[in-house]
Amino acid sequence: MSNNGTLNQIVIAKNLMVPMRDGAGLATDIYRPAQNGEPLSGAFPSILCRTPYNKSDLRYVEVGEFFSQRGYVVVIQDLRGRNKSQGMGQYFHTVNPHEGIDGYDTIEWIASRSWSDKKVGMVGSSFAAVTQVAAALERPPHLTAIWPDVTPTNNYFHQAREGGAMQLHMFWALFVHAQDELEIAENPAAQQVVWEGLRNMRNLVKETPWQKGKTPLAVVPRLEQVLFDYYTRGEYDEYWAQKCNNFEAFFPDHADIPGLFSGGWFDPYATAMTDYYTAMTVKNKAPQRLVMGPWSHVGMRGDSTFTGDVDFGASSVWGVAHYFAEQLRYFDQYLKGVEAKVDQLPVDIFVMGGGDGHKTHEGKYFHGGFWRSEQQWPIERSKVANYFLQSNRTLELKPPSEAEGSLTYTFDPTKPVPTIGGSLCGLMELPEDSGNLDDMWSRFLSPVLKLRHFVGLGGADQRESPEIFGSEFPYPALADRADVLVFESAPLTQSVEVTGVITADLWISSSALDTDFTVKIVDLAPPNSDYPNGYALNIVDSVLRVRYRNSWEHEELLEPGKIYPIHIKLAPTSNLFKAGHRIRVDISSSNFPRLDINPNTGEAIGKHTHMVVAENTLHCNQSYPSAINLPVIN
Repeated sequence: MSNNGTLNQIVIAKNLMVPMRDGAGLATDIYRPAQNGEPLSGAFPSILCRTPYNKSDLRYVEVGEFFSQRGYVVVIQDLRGRNKSQGMGQYFHTVNPHEGIDGYDTIEWIASRSWSDKKVGMVGSSFAAVTQVAAALERPPHLTAIWPDVTPTNNYFHQAREGGAMQLHMFWALFVHAQDELEIAENPAAQQVVWEGLRNMRNLVKETPWQKGKTPLAVVPRLEQVLFDYYTRGEYDEYWAQKCNNFEAFFPDHADIPGLFSGGWFDPYATAMTDYYTAMTVKNKAPQRLVMGPWSHVGMRGDSTFTGDVDFGASSVWGVAHYFAEQLRYFDQYLKGVEAKVDQLPVDIFVMGGGDGHKTHEGKYFHGGFWRSEQQWPIERSKVANYFLQSNRTLELKPPSEAEGSLTYTFDPTKPVPTIGGSLCGLMELPEDSGNLDDMWSRFLSPVLKLRHFVGLGGADQRESPEIFGSEFPYPALADRADVLVFESAPLTQSVEVTGVITADLWISSSALDTDFTVKIVDLAPPNSDYPNGYALNIVDSVLRVRYRNSWEHEELLEPGKIYPIHIKLAPTSNLFKAGHRIRVDISSSNFPRLDINPNTGEAIGKHTHMVVAENTLHCNQSYPSAINLPVIN
C-alpha cells in the first residue's frame, strides 16, 4: 500500500519468458505496484505462484491484484509445457522431475531483478502447492516463506493411490489436464476425444481394466502413460520413490523457512498437510503453523457453511476475503518484517460436531462445530481408546469374551458399495446439456467451468438414493447392505471428542487370493423431526488392499481361509461425538468410485482378466480381537 494507506495502482507485464537453466522459457505475468501508469521505484518483496492451469484465470488474477495493490510484486507463472510456456512434451501431471529446479530458477531470477528486495514468498492450493514443496526441497537462497494449501507430499499414499488401491479422482484429473494439453492445441479432433471422455466419465470409471491405447487419453500418450503408472504400479517401486513423487523422503533437504500448512478434514490430503507440518516443526527452527477446517478440497476459499450435505455453522467459513487477509498478515510478518499483533498458538483446528441436527434452510444437516487453538500436532493430551468390534455387532471398550466369534459377508466386485461423500478432489463430468463446445462463444468461457460433480464430496447421510452414483433400487441405507458390517456403540452418555489419527487393527480371512477391507467411521445421530431415520454422517474412511498387508514394496497373496492381522491407518480428523449419538464403524470391501475395485483374483494390479466373488470374514473373539483405535481428547 502507499504511504497514505490507499491501495496502489498496478501495472502488469504479460507472458515474459523467464529462462530456466536448460534454456526453456516459462511464461510469466508480473504484477507491480504503480502510480500514474508507471511502476513504483524501489525494491519490493515478491509473491510467487506457479500453476499448471492458465495463469490468466480469475483465481490467479485476483492473487496478483490483491498483493500488488498492497506493496508486493506478484509473479504468476505457467509451468513448463503448459499454457504459454515452452517445454512441450515435458509435462507428466505431478510427476515432473524438473519442477523443483524450475521453481529454484524462477525464485532466483526474481531475486536478481531491480524491483526485488530479494525476499520471495509462495502461495497456491493443490497443484500450485505441489510446486511450493518441490521448490522448498531445492532450498533456493531467496525463498523466504511458503503457504501450501491442500497438497499431497507422497503420491503413492496421498494422491494416486491409498492403502494399495487407486484413487479414481486421478483418472478424472488427467482428463482435465489433457483437454488443454499443448500437444493437441492445434488438433480439435483430439480435444474433442478428451471432452467426449469427460462427457462419458461415469461410464469410463467402470470400464476397468483399462487398456493402453484404448482410453480417450491416448490422444496425449504421455498422460495416458501417467494413468497406467498410477493404475498398475501397485507396489511402491522406483517410480514412486522419485523425488517428484515422494517429497516426504527428501524432507531433510527442505528449506528452513516459515511455513503455514492448511487443509480440510474432508480433503484427500489431510494426512499430507498434518504430517508436513509435524515434520517441519521437528526439522526447522523457523516458525510453522497449521490450519485444518471442516472442508473438502480447496474449501478454505469457499463461502459456504456446509461441506457436502452437512452444515458446520458460520464460524467454519473462511472465504476468499478472509483467506487473503490472513495471507497478507502472514507475508507482511515474514517478508516485510511487520510485527505480529497477537501471539497465537501454532495450530488451529476445527472440531466438528455439537450441533442439534436440524435441517437448515438450505436443506443441510446441522452438525456444527468450533475452532480451537493447540500448541502442537498431534495433540499430546489425547489418549487412545480401543473400541473392540463384537460379533453381536456392538462396539465396546472391552475385548470380546467369546472364544469363537466372526462375521462373514459376500463381496461381489460387480456390485460395489457406492461412495457416499468422503475425501476426494472430485469426479466430474460434462453434462449432456452443456452445449456445443465448437460454439463461437466457447472461447470466452472455458469448458472446464461446465463440469459437474457426479460423486458427492464431504459429509453425507450413509444412505443410497437415485441421485447417488452406483446406487440401486431399493436404495438401502449402507447399514442395511449385506456386504457392510456395522458396529455401533451404545448411545453415548457424555460427548466424546476424537481428534487425531484413527487406526484399525483387524483380524481377517478370505476365500480369495487378494481382496480389500475398508473402514469407515460414522457419527450416528438419533432420529429427530427433520431426520426421522436419524443421520449417519461419515467422518473418515480408508482401505487396505491386503496383498500389501506386510509391505508396500512386496506383495503377498492370501492363503484362502487363513486368518491374518491387518493394520489400517485412516486420515486425521476432529469430531465431537455428541452425547446421545453413537460411534459407528462400517467394515466392507469397496468404496466405488472413490477407490478402484479389487477383482479378488490376485492377478497383476490393473491387469486382471476376470472378477471373482469373495467371502470375506472379520474375526472378533478372544484370540482375534479386532479393534478401532480412537484418539480421544479429555
